[in-house]
Amino acid sequence: MNIAIFVSGSGTNCENIIQHFRGSENIRTALVVSNRADAFALERAKRLGVPSCVVPKADLNNPDVILPLLRSNGIEFIVLAGFLPMVPDFLIEAFPRRIVNIHPALLPRHGGKGMWGHHVHEAVKAAGDTVTGITVHYVSPVCDGGEIIAQYSTPVSPDDTPETIADKVHVLEMAHYPEVLERLFEQ
Repeated sequence: MNIAIFVSGSGTNCENIIQHFRGSENIRTALVVSNRADAFALERAKRLGVPSCVVPKADLNNPDVILPLLRSNGIEFIVLAGFLPMVPDFLIEAFPRRIVNIHPALLPRHGGKGMWGHHVHEAVKAAGDTVTGITVHYVSPVCDGGEIIAQYSTPVSPDDTPETIADKVHVLEMAHYPEVLERLFEQ
């Protein structure tokens, strides 16, 4: 199976996924797509020998651009790893139940528009949550509203800051996202 990883930022999850499936006979990271030319994830992909490209928001929302790109690379599944733009409906329809995202909180808490990265961890702290975690879910037309595939949690102490909460969540992402993907790909 050829997968594409969509990213917007530094790409630690992207690199972790590429490394996890490196050497797999069944799963290949065929393409890394970023909406930002300055995303460090592109450098990580290059270092790991994975083709990558920049697809600005206008092209992401243009079926005559993004669909041929994915088809020409034989993409069968899309993995969002810190990808910030909303995925257009036509892409969700073209890849039914074959686009997944990871969210840095236990959805439905702290999800939706504007809830990404540090915004989520600040919201967890402000709410006084005693637990947070990650949610892997199918992508739907509703921001962070797709069917939940898996969730993993970690405790939050009163002494935690948004930065320490982010660190705890990152540990969960590194440990669990590739294994959840592997289970999905084997179905």
